[in-house]
Amino acid sequence: MKINQALASVPGNVGLEQTSAAEKSARNATTSFGETLSRAIGDVNSLQQEAGKAVNQMVVGQDVDLHDVMIAVEKAKTSFDLLMEVRNKTIDAYRELMRIQI
Repeated sequence: MKINQALASVPGNVGLEQTSAAEKSARNATTSFGETLSRAIGDVNSLQQEAGKAVNQMVVGQDVDLHDVMIAVEKAKTSFDLLMEVRNKTIDAYRELMRIQI
């Protein structure tokens, strides 16, 4: 897949670029919002676990760079914040739909 992306970025390869865009839109059309949300929650969970491991390694005294630990913690925090904003916007949209009178 990475080779197709690299070839699609070459100026003369328009066909690959169109195929790549078509593949992406087909994949996006087949995944539901629930599946996407579940995958995002799983990704956030794995980032949280990685950050926890990095912090534990640092606390125990293993040879871990402080900046690597901070990067892992910030990635986890940022992804969690984004997930919370998506949740908040989804709840707001649901409440707005419930206010609509038919």
